[in-house]
Amino acid sequence: MEDAYARSITEVLDFFGVDPGKGLSDSQVALHSKIYGKNVLPEETRTPFWKLVLKQFDDLLVKILIAAAAVSLVLALINGETGLAAFLEPFVILLILAANAAVGVITETNAEKALEELRAYQADIATVLRNGCFSILPATELVPGDIVEVSVGCKVPADMRMIEMLSNQLRVDQAILTGESCSVEKELESTIATNAVYQDKTNIIFSGTVVVVGRARAVVVGVGANTAMGNIRDSMLRTDDEATPLKKKLDEFGTFLAKVIAGICILVWIVNIGHFHDPSHGGFLRGAIHYFKIAVALAVAAIPEGLPAVVTTCLALGTKRMARLNAIVRSLPSVETLGCTTVICSDKTGTLTTNMMSVSKICAVHSVHRGPTIAEYSVSGTSYAPEGMIFGSSGLQIEFPAQLPCLLHIAMCSAVCNESILQYNPDRGIYEKIGESTEVALRVLAEKVGLPGFDSMPSALHMLTKHERASYCNQYWESQFKKVSVLEFSRDRKMMSVLCSRKQTKIMFSKGAPESIVSRCSNILCNDDGSTVPLSVAVRDELESRFHSFAGKETLRCLSLAFKQMPIGQQTLSFEDEKDLTFIGLVGMLDPPREEVRNAMLSCMTAGIRVIVVTGDNKSTAESLCNKIGAFDHLEDFSGRSYTASEFEELPALQQTLALQRMALFTRVEPSHKRMLVEALQHQNEVVAMTGDGVNDAPALKKADIGIAMGSGTAVAKSASDMVLADDNFASIVAAVAEGRAIYNNTKQFIRYMISSNIGEVVCIFVAAVLGIPDTLAPVQLLWVNLVTDGLPAIAIGFNKQDSDVMKAKPRKVNEAVVSGWLFFRYLVIGAYVGLATVAGFVWWFVYSDMGPKLPYKELMNFDSCSTRETTYPCSIFDDRHPSTVSMTVLVVVEMFNALNNLSENQSLLVNPPWSNLWLVASIVLTMLLHILILYVHPLSILFSVTPLSWAEWKVVLYLSFPVIIIDEILKFFSRNSTGLRLGLRFRRPDLLPKRELRDK
Repeated sequence: MEDAYARSITEVLDFFGVDPGKGLSDSQVALHSKIYGKNVLPEETRTPFWKLVLKQFDDLLVKILIAAAAVSLVLALINGETGLAAFLEPFVILLILAANAAVGVITETNAEKALEELRAYQADIATVLRNGCFSILPATELVPGDIVEVSVGCKVPADMRMIEMLSNQLRVDQAILTGESCSVEKELESTIATNAVYQDKTNIIFSGTVVVVGRARAVVVGVGANTAMGNIRDSMLRTDDEATPLKKKLDEFGTFLAKVIAGICILVWIVNIGHFHDPSHGGFLRGAIHYFKIAVALAVAAIPEGLPAVVTTCLALGTKRMARLNAIVRSLPSVETLGCTTVICSDKTGTLTTNMMSVSKICAVHSVHRGPTIAEYSVSGTSYAPEGMIFGSSGLQIEFPAQLPCLLHIAMCSAVCNESILQYNPDRGIYEKIGESTEVALRVLAEKVGLPGFDSMPSALHMLTKHERASYCNQYWESQFKKVSVLEFSRDRKMMSVLCSRKQTKIMFSKGAPESIVSRCSNILCNDDGSTVPLSVAVRDELESRFHSFAGKETLRCLSLAFKQMPIGQQTLSFEDEKDLTFIGLVGMLDPPREEVRNAMLSCMTAGIRVIVVTGDNKSTAESLCNKIGAFDHLEDFSGRSYTASEFEELPALQQTLALQRMALFTRVEPSHKRMLVEALQHQNEVVAMTGDGVNDAPALKKADIGIAMGSGTAVAKSASDMVLADDNFASIVAAVAEGRAIYNNTKQFIRYMISSNIGEVVCIFVAAVLGIPDTLAPVQLLWVNLVTDGLPAIAIGFNKQDSDVMKAKPRKVNEAVVSGWLFFRYLVIGAYVGLATVAGFVWWFVYSDMGPKLPYKELMNFDSCSTRETTYPCSIFDDRHPSTVSMTVLVVVEMFNALNNLSENQSLLVNPPWSNLWLVASIVLTMLLHILILYVHPLSILFSVTPLSWAEWKVVLYLSFPVIIIDEILKFFSRNSTGLRLGLRFRRPDLLPKRELRDK
């Protein structure tokens, strides 16, 4: 029944044909079960494991690698190769792909847990009226029309319409659904609100929420998927995971690379068609196969096989650093997404605030004889910890608050007229509440006031253990005032009273809404001398004025406290006793903003990130909080920037678009509104981070570019998120954004490093093929260079230090190129030099080396006809392993120097010396040791077709390698000056990746 909240009790009962005194009959239960189904969230069909595995290989780069591995294996078998040599290259490639697939499968499996954990919020049992009798049944057996009884501590088993109140009131904690900071009072009357949200449906108790006060009966109106919890599940199922900006860039780059590789491979094959007939190949077909093998080697050289593994490793290293900032990353790519976040939609309760209600203001009557009449105090402390001080109106600290009569009596009343518990949790290291937030706030106030009679009281309390300190003063007052009778809170009275006995006297303490308490008071307690005097009209007006100031301008939640001396023999209380009270004081409390939020908000503004506060609370409370934070001081007022969900929905489409661009506050929201907000912002090309902690936040967290759950939040929210804040603190988000930007910069650097290295390998093979000289590098050597000698320095580049101005730049655009036009030209130049130096090393050994044959260059170009003509040298010289060893070593060493170039995009090595990243230095040393190992250890040298080098050969390697630093220093100089910018405009490649705003560097 969709509109049960708008119908009267009789209409709802008639709709289901149920008698509220007897409940449903067995036949009705069977019929309703057929019509409406079971009260369970249906299980979603899981993606088969084999489909998840296959999905990981649905990537262009991966497909090219698999094709290269397959062709390599087939060609090896055609050529009659056997043993390890034939299978090494395909095996290594497939091993890398298997590892990446495993990571992908694990990530996708975790994503499905959110739906499973949603079921944990369904109640297990329910007290149901059927056939005139109450019985306890499994909640799964409930059907619409069942009459259910709920009481304190019950988890609501289904969506139900209230039909009968069995106590003075019923309050429900529905924070997991609406995000409201306080429990909500439920009523029997129907709701007349149009476009009613969950907060407006005050006669409906929702599945999965918890009853915190009272007892009532209700009729089930929605079960299973037709509940508020079921709507959340459906919303999560409709949400598809968005690819992260870096993933999109890498996919684009992969597509571009695939086209380039295909073009070059075909070109190399076509260029060498004339050589297919060469006698050395033994026929046209074998010649075609030989050059096809070269084309495959070229493909292996062009594809950065280690790139997926290096990206994953760098992001994983970033997550460790972020964990130290209390940001626990669940999805690796989200680390990088943080760097280009443009809007943070932040939950108010618990993220911007502490979610710990605290008394911040106290108002008492100082004296009616001499001014000022009213005394006002402020209270420090923003949590449930009994730590804080009380300050007078002049701003000076009150050393011994318990010596002031009104503050002393406020502490007594707060401790005794209270049903909550304050305790210390040693596991989490925090003070926790059991019961209503407002009552716990009063308990904490009693601790801050302290006890009378001890000059050393404040310091003495600090000597207690945290467990003892939690309720030391409260326990003292409860031992002094023994409870005799309690008049519970009721909606009509809006107050509660407790009768206590102490030393043969009886006293009644009362607390409640200010208008209810003050109207029942005939006397007031004076704070200057502790005297009790009649309450005059002038003082009453002054108190009402202060109350309106607290509740209106400062949006504090206010309570008034009072007491009354009672006859010694009285044992019970009646409503008639709640008159002629003595007014003690007025307290104002709030969910205080976190102290560090203001600076974090200002950091966001500097970094070009907009913050939108999203909350289920009402508009005035949220606006007041935003003013208290101080981060919205630049806004003259909230007009045009603050909207309730219903106000926003009523706007025309064009005005909604304009409103989104200026919005700073979004109130009275329910789950669907949060998801709608995320989608609307994404349509405006914003990169959205959404925070949340409740079950209600899960769909929006899943839809956002990066979902951020609170550490204290629900398991559902955490499972749907990309990142979890261990300390629930907004400031940690800002620190994580800075880290995300730094990680992206480093990721960009090592991607560029690997690209320039691969360009070098392509140039090497292409030039050798065009010149018609023997193969400079074997495929297994290329694979070694790509995986080991490229991989280790690339990972170490991920440790480059964060720039000091990382949070002063605007967010990078989502479509910003990983490698833009000017940079692509730079790395094309570097890559060309790497390739030419590698070929030069190969040619040097044949033509100039004292250890080589010193052939004329023409002989080298005609190597393939050696066997068909007379020569002064043996043809076996072209099978010597020295030239390819020199080439491979030049390639390794030049790439080590190139790694040093990538310490910074534009800064010289004189500014950013190698020792600024010791991890990179260590990786270069380790890479060189591994290279020396395969050169000088016999079994490995055979496997990789290499041989030991002499000192003379090592010197030539260094001469050919070092100039790469000089070339890049010159290019960096142009980048730092206007010439580089002009070249950037000339060399842009729109087909490669989108343009980048160079002025934002």
